[in-house]
Amino acid sequence: MKIKNPVLPGFNADPSIIRVDDTYYIANSTFEWFPGVRLHESKDLVHWNELPSPLADVDMLDMKGNPASGGIWAPDLSYADGKFWLIFTDVKVTEGPFKDMHNYVTTAKDIHGPWTKPVLLNGVGFDESLFHDDDGRKYIVQQTWDHREYKHPFDGITLTEIDPNTLEVMPETARTIYDGTDVKLVEGPHLYKINGEYYLFAAQGGTVWTHQEVVARSKTLDAHSFTTEPGDPFITNFDTPDSYIQKQGHGALVSTPGGEWYYASLSARPWHHETESATDPRGWSPLGRETSIQKVEWDDEGWPRIVGGHGGETFVDAPKDAILTEAPKNHSFHDDFTGKLDTTNWNTLRIPFTDNMGSTGDGSLKLIGHDSLSSTFDVSMIAMRWQAFNFDASVKVKFDPFSYQQMAGLTNFYNDKHYSWIFITWNEEKGHVIEVAQNDNNNYTSFLKDNAIQIPEGTESVWFRTKVRKQFYTYEYSFDGQEWHEVPVKLDAKILSDEYVLSTYGGFFTGAFVGLAAVDYSGYNATAEFNNFDYTELPDPDEPKE
Repeated sequence: MKIKNPVLPGFNADPSIIRVDDTYYIANSTFEWFPGVRLHESKDLVHWNELPSPLADVDMLDMKGNPASGGIWAPDLSYADGKFWLIFTDVKVTEGPFKDMHNYVTTAKDIHGPWTKPVLLNGVGFDESLFHDDDGRKYIVQQTWDHREYKHPFDGITLTEIDPNTLEVMPETARTIYDGTDVKLVEGPHLYKINGEYYLFAAQGGTVWTHQEVVARSKTLDAHSFTTEPGDPFITNFDTPDSYIQKQGHGALVSTPGGEWYYASLSARPWHHETESATDPRGWSPLGRETSIQKVEWDDEGWPRIVGGHGGETFVDAPKDAILTEAPKNHSFHDDFTGKLDTTNWNTLRIPFTDNMGSTGDGSLKLIGHDSLSSTFDVSMIAMRWQAFNFDASVKVKFDPFSYQQMAGLTNFYNDKHYSWIFITWNEEKGHVIEVAQNDNNNYTSFLKDNAIQIPEGTESVWFRTKVRKQFYTYEYSFDGQEWHEVPVKLDAKILSDEYVLSTYGGFFTGAFVGLAAVDYSGYNATAEFNNFDYTELPDPDEPKE
């Protein structure tokens, strides 16, 4: 049996992987999307099932007003003392000299919860993890942020002891244990004790094409005592531009019951237009940073090495002792909104789905229009990750606007500065109309303008559909759910990619979503009704075969 990478497709970044008995668990970053922290479990490292989020209400996580790609950065999952430990960062500032952040820890005896109310630890740096030493001591291991303009902002990896009973941080114990290499931007640390030595895994090079993971080790936890693994980086795709999987680096190590070793890493799958170079720039990644798994072996000097070379492989041998589970599945999804909102598939921005945003049940989703899609506060939208390069998504919409300030429809969304949508609105000449618009780095374009499609009088509902075909996507509408009409606007999917957003903004860590949204920035709370959402994944002809 083979592990096929990525194992968690579409915006599943910064994996923290552990094993408890015969079950593997992965925690991933969610940034400004709610609920916070994504959890998956597996028996074989091949097939993964999503679990309920541990941060599912505002008592656990409050992100209102957080900037795009702020929020939950690089959670760390561990197991000790008969319970799960989750440590995470809520980042409040993403650009400029400061990275204001709050680091928390929460615990649970069962991975399904309940989780304890998060305890605030510190704000020293992001990408923190928790190390449980075999002498009973516990430490925070974290990237350290330096705002001073005359210093490098990534000030090494800091180790700080915490009281295992009270969880109080002991700042007097803090010391820098590793400075990284000349590649700089050292972050994402995870610390392990293996065969009596401490191994530190850390990311470098920024989460772009130059991304990499390095390993250092020491016999102690003294300041500056760690020595970097000789030779090539532990994992990187900087010098493997033709690999299907790119950007591998930030991640975590896990062993199997049978003594094999694996490494879970963030990764990306870029594509490029035919008119563009395949290597410079390397391409566009609308699916965001995904999770891949590589096999690890140990050399004669006791250093870990990626099987197949530091560029990794698309198809990896699964553990020999893997417990086989269900057959692979795609992520096609139908929601008829008969019950509570399914938050394992649907996400909201910064705040949970509440009565202020809308309701579900009896076959419909009702969204109460509030702020525009460019807001970082009260946005009435539910959205799910793009998890395939090719898919169709459709929904039925009922909406009765009386102002151009009221809009409701189907969106493809990256962040508040980069999105598009097809929606019902109103204008002075035609009354109820259909428009398609795009926000490209806050340059908002209405494509149809005076040619907006008039909705025939007496039409109760409109159906919308988007067709995403890797490099481009389109929108369609129907007045009966049977006969579809394509809007003559072909949109470039690169605008919803990490790399495109990075060209103008420092927060580029999520990925594209498809969603349902209602806006009424006039403040009159116009409400839209949505029925029968479908997300259908289609094959990718370019996908490598084993």
